[in-house]
Amino acid sequence: MMTGMNTETCDPAESAALREIFASRPDAVPPAGPEAVRSFEAEHGIVLPEPYRTFVAEICDGLRAGPPYYGLLPFAKTPSDWGSERPERLLAEPFPLTEAWLWEADGDGTALSEQEFDDRVEPVFDHGSPLVLGTDGCGMYWHLIVTGPQRGHVWLIDENGAIPFGTRSDASLMPGVPGFAGWVTHWARGRSWFADD
Repeated sequence: MMTGMNTETCDPAESAALREIFASRPDAVPPAGPEAVRSFEAEHGIVLPEPYRTFVAEICDGLRAGPPYYGLLPFAKTPSDWGSERPERLLAEPFPLTEAWLWEADGDGTALSEQEFDDRVEPVFDHGSPLVLGTDGCGMYWHLIVTGPQRGHVWLIDENGAIPFGTRSDASLMPGVPGFAGWVTHWARGRSWFADD
């Protein structure tokens, strides 16, 4: 579905675009630095996807003004409403989805118990997406996927389901250029996240 992204090498054009977007923002948090990024990666057994890896190491490590609505979080942080009762996040485990999943539209005709439903949904929140980029409030969390086939993609995960940003199709729920740089550029241009807005 969503392929062709280079998550191993930072594209100079993407890096330049990110620098330009964040350079004029006085509330931008200074970059975390390469050592902090390498330490986090070693601790969790992952390598952050590009261009996000270069972004937090060299450009910026958070912005109160967004994206999303309540700000871009410093890397490896979670929003204040994330909750302390959540299971341990398994950063090195592959993210389980490859396409949008709206919980109520899971129509294979089989009714799931609450526990079965929770067992299927928990990995969506906790596997392969240690980086909660931020929140639009009301439990709407933006995740950067760091492992599995969706590595490098940004997903909106909330109480209704999980939707990838940037599927390049005008018929998709959230059309745009996939990946972190595409997501940030979309926000900087003042565009709506959703196709029907």
